[in-house]
Amino acid sequence: MSTAMQNYIDEAEKALLHTYNRYQVVFEKGDGVYLYDTDGKRYLDFVSGIAVFALGYNNREYNDALKEQIDKIIHTSNYYYNLPAIEAAKEIKRISSMDRVFFTNSGAEAIEGAIKTARKYAYLKDGSTDHEIIAMNHSFHGRTMGALSVTGNPHYREAFEPMIGNIRFARLNDFDSVMEQVTDKTCAIIFETVQGEGGIYPASEEFMKKIRRLCDERDILMILDEIQCGMGRTGEMFAWQRYGMKPDVMTMAKALGCGVPVGAFAMTEKVGAHSLAAGDHGTTYGGNPLACAAVCKVIELFEKQNVLDNVRKVGEYLGQRLDGLTAEFDCIETRRGIGMMQGLVFDRPVGDVIAKAMDKGLVLINAGRNIIRFVPSLVITRENVDDMITILRESIQEVCRNAQA
Repeated sequence: MSTAMQNYIDEAEKALLHTYNRYQVVFEKGDGVYLYDTDGKRYLDFVSGIAVFALGYNNREYNDALKEQIDKIIHTSNYYYNLPAIEAAKEIKRISSMDRVFFTNSGAEAIEGAIKTARKYAYLKDGSTDHEIIAMNHSFHGRTMGALSVTGNPHYREAFEPMIGNIRFARLNDFDSVMEQVTDKTCAIIFETVQGEGGIYPASEEFMKKIRRLCDERDILMILDEIQCGMGRTGEMFAWQRYGMKPDVMTMAKALGCGVPVGAFAMTEKVGAHSLAAGDHGTTYGGNPLACAAVCKVIELFEKQNVLDNVRKVGEYLGQRLDGLTAEFDCIETRRGIGMMQGLVFDRPVGDVIAKAMDKGLVLINAGRNIIRFVPSLVITRENVDDMITILRESIQEVCRNAQA
């Protein structure tokens, strides 16, 4: 590390609130699937801003669309209509089969809106304010108070208790555990279609079918968090489309804007007509013209560049290469995941492997202490996968050999 980079890091530590244990690198620019630090070193990026930069860095068509919108108008207010928001909402309706869209600035805000939607929907049925929501253990939905309340990791919640009330927790893919929590007050069941932070656990088709049937029978809202696993990452535009289990409410963000802060929650016409109304929810920046121009261009480029086809083909190859590492190293227990949302489960903490890979020019991230998460840009090639595997193999060999010694 150069003296200049170290000085940048020292300045950051004096000015930024220390809520992240950051890696000791300062990234300056990106191009394609590569990042470059302030010293000019190139890194193959298999994190993509934590599943954000689906189209890779410095996509010219995307950049030009944002520059064009900046020259027109960036922000007005939700008291007025704007063309990019209208077009973006229409496009989200088309790709998701949902009916009503509310734009936010982040995934956590989308979760907050989904929770409010569920509670208002139930309130309008009986006038009661004691309804309950069932969430899943090991889930992660964000760090704002509502999102944290339905996040199934007590460690994240304990310092901020009391959370919002009437939240119960069940186990993903264990329908009986869900039924144990259902009462006549249950108004919603929320879960990630593929758990991300919790360890890359996909919801099973059987589990989703049973939840959908339960929600239909009892007029409970099925809320799917597609913030990380949505927008093509599993080979479908949204992960639930693999099974055809359409939710009543869904949340999205991350790759929705490919770097521009934007999220959304969407719902069916039935829920939209019987939940949030004027004055119930709002946002200053959500749905601004710049963010919505990004959404429109992202969806256009997904289709123009056949991104979903690439995810299916290269995602399958990624899984095969990771399976090869699993067979090769005793310290790797298993692989989990779908498409380009994969995880390698180790028998030990993975921090040293990730740090070693970073030294060698590969950016990785964890999902829990013992899982390496792979959420690269959706435009990666088989050659990029091969390069990643080469660096990762060397890193595992060095770390595991030293640990055994």
